[in-house]
Amino acid sequence: MASAPASTKGSLTEDLTCAICCDLFSEPVMLACMHHFCKPCISRYWRGTQGPVTCPQCRKEFSSRQFQINYLVAAMVEKVRAATSDTYIQNLKKQLKETLESHRLRREDYINSIRRDSDKMDVIKRVGADLQARVKGEFRGLYQILHDEETCMLEQLRREQGEELEKVQRHMEDIKLALRQLEENMRMLQQARATTENIVLTELPQISPHVRVDIGPQFDVNAFSNKYMGPLQYITWRKMFKSLKSGPSPLTFDVNSAHPSIYISRDKTLAVESDDVISHSDNRKRFLQCVNILATQGFQSGRHYWEVEVGSKPKWDLGVASEAVDRHLRVKLSPENGYWTLRLRNGNEYSAGTQPWTRLQLRSSPQRLGVFLDCEERRVSFYDTDDMSLLYSFTNGPRGKVYPFFSPCISESRRKSHPIKLLHHPPVALSG
Repeated sequence: MASAPASTKGSLTEDLTCAICCDLFSEPVMLACMHHFCKPCISRYWRGTQGPVTCPQCRKEFSSRQFQINYLVAAMVEKVRAATSDTYIQNLKKQLKETLESHRLRREDYINSIRRDSDKMDVIKRVGADLQARVKGEFRGLYQILHDEETCMLEQLRREQGEELEKVQRHMEDIKLALRQLEENMRMLQQARATTENIVLTELPQISPHVRVDIGPQFDVNAFSNKYMGPLQYITWRKMFKSLKSGPSPLTFDVNSAHPSIYISRDKTLAVESDDVISHSDNRKRFLQCVNILATQGFQSGRHYWEVEVGSKPKWDLGVASEAVDRHLRVKLSPENGYWTLRLRNGNEYSAGTQPWTRLQLRSSPQRLGVFLDCEERRVSFYDTDDMSLLYSFTNGPRGKVYPFFSPCISESRRKSHPIKLLHHPPVALSG
């Protein structure tokens, strides 16, 4: 309940004051004329009067000395007595102080939230500017032919950047609104605190409810950047020449790394699980516990892209592996163990090789996959080559030399095994 103005409080005190003793009512009673007096006061006033008695205020006569105890007025008197006591004033001051301190802390939280939102906006602008520069660099070599494609992609980037900025801007405006309401509440509380000596009611001033504001929209730099950090020239080139099944880096399988249960074709572009253990020379490069194989070509600098055909295989693993992985032990495929992979299980369960696994929800089952390795940016990205859509990107990629990695996996049925095939196309250089 809001505190009453001084004039209202004075009027209320007067209304609860006995006209005879000029003090707050004690056992207030009401006469038939609706005037109130203390029971002892009116009794003394009428004492010794012969015949009809009168009201001390309006002089109305009464044939009998009857009055009615007014419990409501009595309760109001007790409330006023309590409200004007030193204990009440001290408690009210304490409540006001605690509430004001709470509002100060909340104000600091809002100010800090605004500061964080401003920092997020700076990050979005900086990342957006960096990405725009990168996109322009990717398109520079093909600018005359691909001007429309570049314009479209930059517009998408600006729109997404604008959407991210708008999210944070809206959140910052909400914080500012909450801050204004909070400061108004603080002003009211400070005014109330300054006038506590005259307060006669027990409730604090009524203030506007707090605007609930959450911590704010999260900005994922990697999710925002990934689609613009891939092989943009090649992606666009594939859009222009859909009929050409081409890729930049022709790989071959390394026979010396193949598990004994893997058969390698004569041209070293096809690997398939074999029912028979194939006799190979023993060497430290060979996988012995897991049905894995590497490419002959390794990379430790630059940017590289290759494509793999997996067809309708129900299970496989592919990606990159560090040169230093232990090939004689069975280990989990994870970046911590030197593997950056994508996998398929049960024909439709796609996962990225994190620990724990990151399940992926794909629109379709890719028959061919592209792998993009950026050694400088430490990124390993996977694409569905049908539309060059990004499937997953590791942003904590490898350091040092790595090799393209493949696993045809062990079949769980007697049906003929499907091979993994390396696709050879005319190479397309990626600008860097």
